[in-house]
Amino acid sequence: MSNIRVIATGLEFPEGPVVMPDGSVVLVEIRRQTLTRVYPDGRKEIVAKIPGGPNGAALGPDGKMYLCNNGGFSWAPGPRGNIMPGGPKPSEYIGGSLQRVDLSSGKVETLFTHCGERPLKGPNDLVFDRDGGIWFTDLGKRRAHDLDVGAVYYMKKGATELVEAVPHMLPANGIGLSPDEKTVYVAETPTARLWAFDVGATGQITPGEPIYRGEMGKPISGLGGYQMYDSLAVEASGNVCVATLISGCISVIAPDGKLVEQVPTGDNVTTNIAFGGPELKTAYITLSGKGELVAMDWPRGGLPLNFLNK
Repeated sequence: MSNIRVIATGLEFPEGPVVMPDGSVVLVEIRRQTLTRVYPDGRKEIVAKIPGGPNGAALGPDGKMYLCNNGGFSWAPGPRGNIMPGGPKPSEYIGGSLQRVDLSSGKVETLFTHCGERPLKGPNDLVFDRDGGIWFTDLGKRRAHDLDVGAVYYMKKGATELVEAVPHMLPANGIGLSPDEKTVYVAETPTARLWAFDVGATGQITPGEPIYRGEMGKPISGLGGYQMYDSLAVEASGNVCVATLISGCISVIAPDGKLVEQVPTGDNVTTNIAFGGPELKTAYITLSGKGELVAMDWPRGGLPLNFLNK
């Protein structure tokens, strides 16, 4: 781990890093409830205060930052002295939403709180396709003795309503597109499965052969032991890099499901990864247990993202 360089410390459960063209990294601090810009020298600047639980982030075609808001967590001390999220108490949960933030003014707009009559429970991560549409996951919501299952949604550019693309997932977390945008990858947290879904028409999933209970996609990767998948980024080669909890690493999965490597990070609450720098060969990783944003040289280039570096 000698390759790891600490960019910023003292972050309150960082997630959703977006590496900006000027070299700064815009990320969320879920516990602090902010959208924060981190500069290369480690300086931090609050862009916006966002009630609830700002989670995933992505730069849109209008130059604004789009956010998944999980609605809020409760927080409690973890076994290693860190602060960990838990199920929300009623007073702390404000409902899930898809939001947009003006990076200049800090103005926050809420775009969606429902898909039809179904409320969003815990939107988590998002990615733009080349048409300006948004694929995003909903983690669902866990309580003491029950939970709301998750889903994958699609927002067509300029749309006034959402489409539920993949229903009834166990907590759906990280999401990304293959280089040709014909596949949507979704990381399922507690099972440590990486799912691949075929994209047909814009915003629509083409169901594959049913596996057991009418699954619309196929699991291409599952880790052994006690590990969990969090958020992800895709390499230009098509490999999927998934932040992996408990084992504290980035798991690199080939499109055929082969485990290419696991890169240790030194934090068992490793939550997200994004690419920046020359040739997109610098990985920026959120270590949420430690409250750090770190960077490391990466052997392969990341996939350029629509409306950010593409």
